Amino acid sequence: MGKIIAIANQKGGVGKTTSAINLAASLAVLEYKTLLVDADPQANSTSGLGLDPKEVKISIYECMVDDVHPHDAIVKNDLKFLDILPSHIDLVGAEVEMVSIQNREEKMRNALGKVIDEYDFIIIDCSPSLGLITINSLTAANSVMIPVQCEFFALEGLGKLLNTIKIIQTRLNPGLEIEGILLTLYDSRTSLGNQVVEDVRTHFKNIAFNTIIPRNVKLSESPSFGLPVIVHDAESKGAVSYLNLAHEILDRNGKSK
Repeated sequence: MGKIIAIANQKGGVGKTTSAINLAASLAVLEYKTLLVDADPQANSTSGLGLDPKEVKISIYECMVDDVHPHDAIVKNDLKFLDILPSHIDLVGAEVEMVSIQNREEKMRNALGKVIDEYDFIIIDCSPSLGLITINSLTAANSVMIPVQCEFFALEGLGKLLNTIKIIQTRLNPGLEIEGILLTLYDSRTSLGNQVVEDVRTHFKNIAFNTIIPRNVKLSESPSFGLPVIVHDAESKGAVSYLNLAHEILDRNGKSK
């Protein structure tokens, strides 16, 4: 059975989608069968892997709201071991449509349960909010990774997210763990960036990843090509960093080959 990792932070601009795409691609390059689930109505993970969200006919939305089998929505990627379960704008309406549905917090768990045995890892790119779709993602997940940008106000809102995780652990998903806090958008030349790294490692030393994701031009431009950075430029600092993160996750989970 595969492991489901949700990547969540209600703050925007923290490198959440970048991390989802490139962690999934790095695991795939290491020959672990990986499914990237785009649970964000903005569909940036979908377009970041070269799909046009406007042309997506069946998405995670139909899997959750209409009980469509994920096999009907999953799209293969050029990377042999990577698949994507795409999103489109209709996901915005899912929160409203699901309000009256029984066990509405478990719709994604039920959908992914149909394919969990086919993958080593399922990576969920959550929307930048703590709404019903994100709650679904955290209820479906075995663990949650929290990207934190190395900038001013980096830790703002982190307490709210950790509190939401505690509520979900208590009420919906007792097995949910924190996979780790991932520092992103790091610039070694700034004292602020170094201060944030020190603060996070002081306060969250047991769960902060050793890998830090730097600011990197290739990392920023790769979505415009519809490619993960490891395909766009495998030797860039961004690609190497996400590959290191994949290795760190494999080591933490005792899955290294």
